[in-house]
Amino acid sequence: MAAANPNSKQPTVCVTGANGFIGSWLIRTLLEQGYTTIHACIYPGSDATHLFSLPGATDPHVQLVIHEADVLDSDAVWRAVEGCQGVFHLASPCTLEHIKDPHNDLVLPAVQGTLNVLDAARRAKVRRVVLTSSIGAIVPNPNWDANRPFDESSWTDLDYCKAQQKWYPVSKTLAEKAAWDYAEKHGMDVVAINPATCLGPLLQPSLNASCAVLLQLLQGSKDTHEYQWVGAVHVRDVAKAHLLLFESPVASGRHLCTNGIYQFGDFAKLVSKLFPEFPVHRFTGETQPGLIACENAAKKLIDLGLVFTPVEDVVRETVESLRAKGFVGQHTLQS
Repeated sequence: MAAANPNSKQPTVCVTGANGFIGSWLIRTLLEQGYTTIHACIYPGSDATHLFSLPGATDPHVQLVIHEADVLDSDAVWRAVEGCQGVFHLASPCTLEHIKDPHNDLVLPAVQGTLNVLDAARRAKVRRVVLTSSIGAIVPNPNWDANRPFDESSWTDLDYCKAQQKWYPVSKTLAEKAAWDYAEKHGMDVVAINPATCLGPLLQPSLNASCAVLLQLLQGSKDTHEYQWVGAVHVRDVAKAHLLLFESPVASGRHLCTNGIYQFGDFAKLVSKLFPEFPVHRFTGETQPGLIACENAAKKLIDLGLVFTPVEDVVRETVESLRAKGFVGQHTLQS
């Protein structure tokens, strides 16, 4: 383990899932904000070379330390967290595809992985853990008041998801609930962020599940994403929100992170208007039956000072990145 950088005015932090879509942007944001000692925790054997291409990553005063650690390996997790004052826990399997073994492939890594990270954080006496949950821990919730926009008090209906074979929301809901139980039991300072569909430029070489939603739409998909969608958010805003939640003493509880709540059909209409050259499907009626629109759904984050990127800019930047990475025009998505 690397020693803390004496030139740094910021605390040493650990980021799990550091080479993923959100993780890469969080590393970039931390570097931009003067964090010089960062433990980047990645899945063993995965590629993290792009992290060293981020602005400031190779600065002689920066210690970007790569830790290969499966979150189910408690000893490896401890080595990554040891010596840190803050932890951002992002690592969790994410897919919208059919899963053959949902317990072992999604639920176990999400839940036990989270508990292993929290246990290491408690032993290391970190100041705060920022848990990256998901909109999947808030919706679907068919019992929600039909006249009220979704907010942080909503929890995904696990029985409903299991009946629909929607295992990703199950994994994220169980993981977040386990985190809150653990934090209460041990008196830990934990805050959670629940991002909606996260879009923006890809810093990593592979295509992530949330940007695949936009790519599939560009390719003519008719999937309404009824069970996952409430809105979209720029990955840069999500990364900024993570840091805001870590640094704001008053931050507590859950934080819905989305640039408003609106129908997927409205999003598709916007994408079609911005990029008429693509065969974007025009949906009719409600794609999310009964979903109540709300411009300031992320009020807790807005009150902390977060300013969201307009959705039009989010779409433009994502499509430009998909083009630059060679994904647009491909018919087979990379996993």
